[in-house]
Formats: sequence, C-alpha cells, structure tokens
Amino acid sequence: QVQLVESGGGLVQAGGSLRLSCAASKNIVGPNVMGWYRQAPGKQRELVATMSSGGATNYADSVKGRFTITRDNAKNTVYLQMNSLEPEDTAVYYCRLTKILSSDYWGQGTQVTVSS
Repeated sequence: QVQLVESGGGLVQAGGSLRLSCAASKNIVGPNVMGWYRQAPGKQRELVATMSSGGATNYADSVKGRFTITRDNAKNTVYLQMNSLEPEDTAVYYCRLTKILSSDYWGQGTQVTVSS
C-alpha cells in the first residue's frame, strides 16, 4: 500500500503563487502516472495536471501557461507550481498515483484558497 502526503496549500491573493508537493511513502516501481486533481465546492473533481514516469505531461486548458507539474523520481515526489492564481483556482487539490495495470492511490487533499 502506498500513501501519498500532500503539502503546500494555503491562502494567497489573486496573482500570487503556491507550490504543492506530494510524496509517496514507498519507492514507485514500474510505469506510472502522478498528477493533481481538484474539487471546488459543489463541483466534480477535475484533472489539473499529470506527468508520466516517462515525462509526458497533460494539463487542463484552464491552467495551461500558469501551472507547471514536475516530479523527482528519486524522491518519489511530484510538484505543482501554481502561478498567476485566480479565485477560480480555489479548491481542494488531490494528488493521485496510478500504477499502470495495477493500483490507484489518492492523497488526503490540501486546501488552496485564492482571495480576490
């Protein structure tokens, strides 16, 4: 069983930046995808950004050019650098690890609040 521990959320003014981190409790072996999803009050959970173990990235249109996902495979950690934050980015952000043809894990979530 792998646990994902997120950190870096908080309160920031519009136009500001935050960096989220998600560390896996065990070494991740095999092809996988790590990423970030978010859920705002009253809305469905949505993809923000993902990055495969091979380095391929995928972003939601709403965050392209503002958010950057990176990962450090040696530390089993994925990051989300969020710049030019908008009130619409306010949500609980969840980390996800998908091991291809194997298992799927979620973090507990971290709150990001952007004030106008």
